[in-house]
Amino acid sequence: MKALVYHGPGKKSWDEKPKPTIAKATDAVVKMYKTTICGTDLHILKGDVPEVTDGRILGHEGVGVIEEVGTAVTNFKKGDRVLISCISSCGKCEYCKKGMYSHCEKGGWILGHLIDGTQAEYARIPFADNSLYHIPENVDEEAIVMLSDILPTGFECGVLNGQIKPGDTVAIVGAGPIGLAVLLTAQFYTPSAIIMIDLDDNRLQATKTFGATHTINSQQEDPVTKVFSLTQNKGVDVAIEAVGIPATFELCESIIAPGGHIANIGVHGKSVALHLETLWSKNITITTRLVDTVTTPMLLKTVSSKKIDPTKLITHRFALQNIMQAYDTFQNAARDKTLKVILTNEG
Repeated sequence: MKALVYHGPGKKSWDEKPKPTIAKATDAVVKMYKTTICGTDLHILKGDVPEVTDGRILGHEGVGVIEEVGTAVTNFKKGDRVLISCISSCGKCEYCKKGMYSHCEKGGWILGHLIDGTQAEYARIPFADNSLYHIPENVDEEAIVMLSDILPTGFECGVLNGQIKPGDTVAIVGAGPIGLAVLLTAQFYTPSAIIMIDLDDNRLQATKTFGATHTINSQQEDPVTKVFSLTQNKGVDVAIEAVGIPATFELCESIIAPGGHIANIGVHGKSVALHLETLWSKNITITTRLVDTVTTPMLLKTVSSKKIDPTKLITHRFALQNIMQAYDTFQNAARDKTLKVILTNEG
């Protein structure tokens, strides 16, 4: 089969690889129908995730059809259409029993990280009974792909950790796909204002159609001054970091109101200054989290009932075999006005 393979920082190629087989009784092999590229994949290519080794197939999102199941798999059979969770969970360990699937002692975020992932014609999915979801009839598969990672990530790490409440003022720093997933799901809780902050005017313009009440281009005006002018000089109740670089986290520290929540989502490859000299007395809460995908069943119902439409996040579509071009488009989001890309396995 063909797959997108990582060969060290800055190096990737579309290579011939062995088709995966059942390695453990709890595995399933899925023929990939649709997958996508994540900002985390770009962090891997930058060298921010050193555990990813030369030869690894990237990708941790997608939908497909089950090709084969192990003898211990009871919830799925050959031919089932499935959503692949970005998190693999055994369902039995101490962390899984706490609902912290991302810290599963045998799984967690391993696809495209510690084991081969989904940017390929076939993928092996460990712990299939706990890591796959049946796709309902008459639901757009492209919408379902967004439930592998970005919607539960934005909702759990941003909205839930940020404890957004009705009437809150919210700032989302980063208007990429994860920031937009936060924007979509934050509206479940009717905040009074959602301020999007980014460097890309195209992305900021798109956020207005997703429900943003204000936008700030931090290259063209001082975001701290602007946020305080929009909030009666108080700052925001919730600041959500959705980029993963020191400057954006420090911006969240600068705009948070007393009693507020800073929720980090971004994948950070460098240390960040924690300004306790200004924050120590502010009664703020700072949270970090890797998505656990515990909300995926709820989000699946929400998308199935068309309460939210994640296909609005998709701007480009490619055949899976053209994944190198898709990466170029995704990496040059400002040039190509890219949000999410969809890759379809036409084989």
